Amino acid sequence: MNPTTRLDLANGSARATISTLGAEPQGWEVDGHSLIWPGDPAWWAKQSPILFPVVGWTRNGEMRIKGKRYPLGLHGFASAEEFGVVECSTESVRMRLAENAATRALYPFAFALEVLYTLTPTSLSASFTVGNPGTEPMPYALGFHPGFVFPLAGGSPQAHEVVFDKRVSPQVPRIAPGGLIASAARKVPLEDGRLHLAPELFENDALCFLEAASPNVAYVNGRGQGIEISAENFPHVALWTKPGAPFLCIECWTGHSDPEGFAGDIFEKPSMRSLEPGASARHGVTYRWRSASTGSSDR
Repeated sequence: MNPTTRLDLANGSARATISTLGAEPQGWEVDGHSLIWPGDPAWWAKQSPILFPVVGWTRNGEMRIKGKRYPLGLHGFASAEEFGVVECSTESVRMRLAENAATRALYPFAFALEVLYTLTPTSLSASFTVGNPGTEPMPYALGFHPGFVFPLAGGSPQAHEVVFDKRVSPQVPRIAPGGLIASAARKVPLEDGRLHLAPELFENDALCFLEAASPNVAYVNGRGQGIEISAENFPHVALWTKPGAPFLCIECWTGHSDPEGFAGDIFEKPSMRSLEPGASARHGVTYRWRSASTGSSDR
């Protein structure tokens, strides 16, 4: 295995650091504002992991694939794999992961996962391509799980909100034991697309807005500053932290945890996608800093 490398990107006053381990962003700074949380194993060991080829929890940490059980657990394996660097410039880096002996022991499919990170003076974007170079259909789910600092600089914790650009349902599924999606729902205090952040929201784990139909979300501090998120081909949005933790994850998913009671094959799991041999799919998300002086992102 190649040693882990940290790649530094720069554009204007913006800086970003990407690790080859998991192709994980480990830093993003705009105008002196550090936006990706620095990480602390006491709270959460990750910073911005890629989730693949499953998103969320699986029953007993396993998936049944073609009659056999594989130890494919929480969020898959991409975050623990070294990605190869395909190309790199001052402002962008393209990285790639393909199947190997270790991944085949967890997920018996040929695959190619590429991510292109691009830094502008106010934004960091991630463009994903999932490919099937094999000879049989390939099931997959993909997610991106960045943790942002909380509170954002210049704002009190009590003033922070997440704002959806379209009306979404305040009903989110409860999280069952083992991290599974329960059939029962709970109502969160979402009014006119605005969710006031409070620690008690996360006492039952993540808030999963499935089929949110809101590709644009903002995380704001009450003073006009924040992060605008624009997603493409990611139908689900999840918010997660731990009560009292110094971060907020705003996650984009194509899939989600196993539903409570599901014990079928990976191809039968709700929200999984399937690629035919030779096919590929693209997914993307852009995170843009909104400055207080303009009330919107500088472009």
